[in-house]
Amino acid sequence: MTDFEKKVLKVVCAIPLGETRSYKWVACKVGSPRSWRAVANALKKNPYPFFIPCHRVVKSSRDSGGYSLGKGLKKELINFEKRVRDVIQ
Repeated sequence: MTDFEKKVLKVVCAIPLGETRSYKWVACKVGSPRSWRAVANALKKNPYPFFIPCHRVVKSSRDSGGYSLGKGLKKELINFEKRVRDVIQ
């Protein structure tokens, strides 16, 4: 993985359980505000999608965007995490 891709994955790991952030937000956090497409490509290469929560990254329009394991599963994971968060808060 490139340094940029590693930075993206580290930022994504910091997104709290049950919350989402946009590709643009991640791009800003890694210091490249215009590289939201590169963020999406980096997330596509995520070798551990259940452990590095790339499903928490969505489009700025709040549409779910893509996910290597399928859009349906991405939505299910986000909703599941919200329920878990509500139980443990």
